[in-house]
Amino acid sequence: MSAESGAERPEARRPQRSFAANVAFGAGMLLVLATATLGAFAAVALLGGAVDAAPLSSIVPDDGNNALVVGGIASGGLTGLMLPVILFGMVRGNEDTPRVGPGAAARKVLAVLAFDVCLLVVALLVAQLGWFLPAQLTTVVAVFAVGFSWMPLAMVPWERFGLGDVFGRRRGSAPSRQAE
Repeated sequence: MSAESGAERPEARRPQRSFAANVAFGAGMLLVLATATLGAFAAVALLGGAVDAAPLSSIVPDDGNNALVVGGIASGGLTGLMLPVILFGMVRGNEDTPRVGPGAAARKVLAVLAFDVCLLVVALLVAQLGWFLPAQLTTVVAVFAVGFSWMPLAMVPWERFGLGDVFGRRRGSAPSRQAE
């Protein structure tokens, strides 16, 4: 064991990224943002067509249509955001964050899709308020309900169910590395 203090030890410097790495990172960020935006637009277009056509027309009141639009924005944006990130994780890795295997990637995609279904169910439930409330108030309630619907899922200890690798590790749950 050493008696020297932490301030006397030299700090390890992180290597600087090259220009090409910065350009690749920027292109990746643009791709992720573009897929999130396009996913939100696609989900809104699909849900709008489902409400106006036949499948959901009898279930959703006219003043509740905006709630489904809010749910479509959330689910499409989340899917469009997470799919490229999961795919990047399959091809990119280092010693700190290894590559995501095909099985783990499939579990993560299924978790995202299950969460999308949860968001759409919350939006459908809030859309039912359209029977009693005006459209503007239903939309405001939908924004808060869909926006905060992830909180109960964040509080579940997924590691106890064997799903820690799907949803990631919580802070402090990973074994700490001690410097030698």
